[in-house]
Amino acid sequence: MSQPRARDRDYGQEYCGVIYSLSDGQYYASMPSPLGEPVPVGPSKQKKCIPPRYVVDARGRPVVLADFHSHPWAPSPMSATDRIAATQVWSIRIQFDNACTVMKLVPHLGSSLPGEVYVRTEKQWSLVGIIRPADKRYGIVIAVDQN
Repeated sequence: MSQPRARDRDYGQEYCGVIYSLSDGQYYASMPSPLGEPVPVGPSKQKKCIPPRYVVDARGRPVVLADFHSHPWAPSPMSATDRIAATQVWSIRIQFDNACTVMKLVPHLGSSLPGEVYVRTEKQWSLVGIIRPADKRYGIVIAVDQN
């Protein structure tokens, strides 16, 4: 959130990156990048950045585990675009907003398991929604208390 315009709400900039391992038991994050043109569309809160498809690290061979991206406003639940199957590159997606609300999507693409949406609260992940297998293409979330 320290990147230029990362906290500028409607006129801010999204940043993307990946979380990866070098098979050394540690996890690393790539440098955040907008990887796209700024989209200052005002109150519609539509921003975009493109998650990296690979990462290069001179210390070893990276294994990418997740992508992450920021939203320059809060509150900011995962948008429909963030949840649809067509935008999933890695097995986990992390999103955070300028109030430090962190969300995680585990889409389980190619599996009969439902997708899972979590929010980070008090140092743990809380399941807040699922995406039924038939709805993965559209990223339709059902709150867990509605199952």
